[in-house]
Amino acid sequence: MIGAKTTEVDFAALGAYQRYKLMASLIVPRPIALVTTLGENGVVNAAPFSMFNMVGEDPPILMISINKLQDGQRKDTAANILHNGQFVVHIADEAMAAQMHACGGAFASDVSELAEVGLTPIPSSRVRPPRIAEAPVAFECELSEKLETDSRYVFIGRVVWLAARDGLIDTAAWRVNLRDYHPVARFGASFYIRTADRFVIADDPAARSGGATEIDRL
Repeated sequence: MIGAKTTEVDFAALGAYQRYKLMASLIVPRPIALVTTLGENGVVNAAPFSMFNMVGEDPPILMISINKLQDGQRKDTAANILHNGQFVVHIADEAMAAQMHACGGAFASDVSELAEVGLTPIPSSRVRPPRIAEAPVAFECELSEKLETDSRYVFIGRVVWLAARDGLIDTAAWRVNLRDYHPVARFGASFYIRTADRFVIADDPAARSGGATEIDRL
């Protein structure tokens, strides 16, 4: 509404934590990457990150942003990617949402989150870190580029292989069966949302009158 009151915020006047709280709760919903990596000690690490998204398709690249710990120390995922340049990004659905969230707990570097939360590692096709059998989608990635700031590592991964649950992808038409795909998304703090409540905004009369929808055509 024109003339409505607004709250104006000068980001330069805020601390990092205040900026984080505002951005992480307003830029939503965010997809969640459940990332597996392999440590120097051979232990498989798994951790969720919602500062994640697709960046492009040619080349096929995606981004995950990982915060540094106090005194600039690295989280296991960041340390492992910097060590061997490989990682697997999984999309978690409702069936494994609680286990995905549990992977974000504080585990020692010599403890695999997968074993602790009851998820199953299986061999990847092109990279050393394993995939998670329960995940509906897994993108095997090689590190392409990285950006380092005072507080974060931003990793750009090139997708070298995709594995999806049987029946999710029609490889003849290259369509995704969205009716059977129910990923969860981050909605700030410990709040998550489901993706089952969907609607179509379409210009074609067939969709408006109950005909084919975008979900049918994707």
